[in-house]
Amino acid sequence: MSILIDKNTRVITQGITGKTGQFHTEKCLEYAYGRHCFVAGVNPKKAGESIFGLPIFATVKEAKEATNATVSVIYVPPAGAADAIWEACEADLDLVICITEGIPVRDMLLVRNKMKRKVAQGGKETLLLGPNCPGLITPDEIKIGIMPGHIHKRGRVGVVSRSGTLTYEAVAQLSELGLGQSSAVGIGGDPINGLKHLDVLKMFNDDPETEAVVMIGEIGGPDEAEAARWCKENMKKPVVGFVAGVTAPPGKRMGHAGALISGGADTAEAKLAVMEECGFAITRNPSEIGKLVKSLL
Repeated sequence: MSILIDKNTRVITQGITGKTGQFHTEKCLEYAYGRHCFVAGVNPKKAGESIFGLPIFATVKEAKEATNATVSVIYVPPAGAADAIWEACEADLDLVICITEGIPVRDMLLVRNKMKRKVAQGGKETLLLGPNCPGLITPDEIKIGIMPGHIHKRGRVGVVSRSGTLTYEAVAQLSELGLGQSSAVGIGGDPINGLKHLDVLKMFNDDPETEAVVMIGEIGGPDEAEAARWCKENMKKPVVGFVAGVTAPPGKRMGHAGALISGGADTAEAKLAVMEECGFAITRNPSEIGKLVKSLL
């Protein structure tokens, strides 16, 4: 069992003909069932052409109608990426994964409000992962995004993280210890994004094949603390927590656009304290994540 995607998922790449879209779509096609899962690309200027044997359509709606796709992944440059997200939502896809980094906050605010309005008016809800995220993977079945496939191994630990590189770090440790992953989800580090830690933790809690979860957070924002408090009341599985940015100075943005300490509650130490209070096994050393998980199973 996996969350969000599996070997039967049908995927469209928006921005497939750009340098980044081409490179990563090819890598995803080569991974596990990728050839079977990726079914089309979208570029209005190249409709009717094909790339890697995949047909290119002018719009997401046309691609969906022709292929029955339910998921799209976006490599469109920042200026057009929010419009690409909205196009996927208008086509009523189940999930849109936005890899693009550097989308203006105002653009994301507008598109998130449009998504909320659509649902409030009775329209279909499209889940958004990202933007500025590495994507997600169900090992040995499908990867959608930019993560290196070879470090992943099928297993029973769910991973959810705001940081791309720390996702890979945790995954590599789990694979080396023979634990593997059920799914690994990078939610991205932008201040306005789609799925939060909490949403993904709920999915892992309901997934019978996930036996433990690794949650990796960053400084900035209340998300990790909210997720920890929910876990205290509801989580049936052990959770290992790590927060990047223990030494970050207040008021200075660190790496991700959302990694900015504005008050006292969004520092790494404050978040780790909440996690510990809520029953997480926490570590301040990222190299200890895998061993800590192993000790809980």
